[in-house]
Amino acid sequence: MNSLDELNREIVQCRRCPRLVRWREACAVNPPRRYKGMEYWARPLAGFGDPQARVLIVGLAPAANGGNRTGRMFTGDRSGDWLYGALHAFGFANQPQSQQRNDGLQLRDCYITAAVHCAPPLNKPNSREFERCRRYLVQELKILPHVRVTVVLGKIAFDSFLKAYRDTGATMAKPRPVFAHGLRAVLSDKRTLICSYHPSQQNTFTGKLTQKMFYSIFEQARALL
Repeated sequence: MNSLDELNREIVQCRRCPRLVRWREACAVNPPRRYKGMEYWARPLAGFGDPQARVLIVGLAPAANGGNRTGRMFTGDRSGDWLYGALHAFGFANQPQSQQRNDGLQLRDCYITAAVHCAPPLNKPNSREFERCRRYLVQELKILPHVRVTVVLGKIAFDSFLKAYRDTGATMAKPRPVFAHGLRAVLSDKRTLICSYHPSQQNTFTGKLTQKMFYSIFEQARALL
């Protein structure tokens, strides 16, 4: 795989996980009332952003009625409002909202991907689905040559990133980093890993993740560049 365009075409056509295929397509057939009549993407989501990015963001998976509906990572849901608001505040995005694929959003020096590229039931991919999708993250890590900072959103994204990083042939840092919000670790190739709680409603509504806490992650990323 020589380019992001080739990889993303392969991702969008993927049907390797029958459970995820059924779920993503079923969500399009029977959406919540507020989305009735809208056309759903209902396919895997490709990564999104600047191919020359120095910052890579790794999330968990698309939301059933967010990215699975709109066709773009973190687009059309509350998590995306938090993420793109922070990226805009620190100069990584040209606007603070991401509502649909053709809304003019552009990322600067930043690329967004996920551990799993299809929306999973209950937002929980199973172990086999993580394994099948890991190859795409491995390829992204190889194809994005300028990445200096990786931001992982949540413990599951953290674990998935470290497995993919190992699968690129990189030597794991010792001791192995342990997930915690705000953790910063330098990996063996001098890439810096920054950990954040995921900006899910479960975290933001309960106050586990505040805007100040979340913005501090991207303030660190900007300072490191």
